[in-house]
This record gives sequence, structure tokens and C-alpha cells, in this order.
Amino acid sequence: MASQAEPSPETRQENFEQSVALSLHLWPALTLAVQNNWSDNSGEDVRDWFAGAVVELFPSFVDLAKFSAHLAQNKGAKRPAELDEPYLEDVESRLLQIMADEFNVDVDDDSSFEVAEQIVKLRASCMKGQFEDVDKLREKWASGKGKKVVMKQAPDQDQDTDWEDDDDDEEDDDDDVEMNEAPALVSAPKEKPQPEVDEDGFTTVSRKKR
Repeated sequence: MASQAEPSPETRQENFEQSVALSLHLWPALTLAVQNNWSDNSGEDVRDWFAGAVVELFPSFVDLAKFSAHLAQNKGAKRPAELDEPYLEDVESRLLQIMADEFNVDVDDDSSFEVAEQIVKLRASCMKGQFEDVDKLREKWASGKGKKVVMKQAPDQDQDTDWEDDDDDEEDDDDDVEMNEAPALVSAPKEKPQPEVDEDGFTTVSRKKR
């Protein structure tokens, strides 16, 4: 019985990038910010750029494969710092920073940690050539058509907000993101950001005062 071929570095990288884009598209805090146009730029473009800005924290699987091949020929070669994996805290910090800088939002709940943790776990799965969890995310994203995040002001608080999905397929279908294709990821330029969604669940965020 022939063993299945190992996924190529390019395939691992493609699946990882897709998993980051999907994780952000399924993050209610980001979805709400995009739906309400809280960015000075196009929220959907910023979200696509957002994914690229998170992906660039991680070394590409292609570069890792090249170094492994180089190491096989040069046993004493030192691993470059840019090939080190980021800590979970670094990923969460990037999420919080971009939410604050681009959408003027302070995420007050644990959702940023949960998204960062999910991305790190998906990274580990892609590194092993296992893409089942990425496929599950694709299915979850595709099944989210027609759902919107609704912000509900807490009665006795000035800033904190709870939000949930609206499952009703009503007149506002024009605002829904097309779900027939997986979200794209835009390489993070060195200038201004550009990233893209829809989702479900509860979370709490605070919109920063301008």
C-alpha cells in the first residue's frame, strides 16, 4: 500500500494563509467593525490586509524547507532569527494593535486571545501537513451566509458592548458577504494596510473615542 505523498511547502503555506484569513473573517469583533465602517479606509480591504499582516509574523514554509535543505548540506549552519516562530502573545498583540490602529476599537473580551490561539494551533497542524481543521473553518465560513453581527449596548455601561449574530435572511441580503469563495489574503505592504467576512457568537468590545 503506497504511502501518501507529503504536502509540499507551498501547499502548507497556502492552507496556513487561508486559515488566517478565515479566522479573521469569523471573528465577530472584526466583522462588526467592518460592517459599521469603523475604519478610515475600506473595512473589507483592511481586513484582507490584516490577514497578510498576521501571516508575515510567521516564517513561510517555503523558506523553512529551503533552510532544512541547506542544513542538510551544512550541519553547523545557524538558524536565522527570521525563521523563528512567534509567540502566541505576539500574535494577539498584532491583532489588538491593528484593531486599535485601523478600526479605533479596543477589544475588551478574550476573543483576541482565542483567535490568536486558534491561528497558532492551525499553524501547527499545517506544519504537520494536516489540513482537516482548515477545511472545517472553510465549511463554517461557507455556512455563515446571511448571518450578521449585531451590537447591543449594555444598559449600565458607557463603552462595553455585547454582540451576536442575526440569523434572519431578510431584506439586508445586499450587505452580506458572498460566501461562494474562500476569503482572500493580501500581502501586507509596508505602507497602509489592506485585508475581508461574516460570523457568529458572543463577544465584548469597546469602541475607542476619537
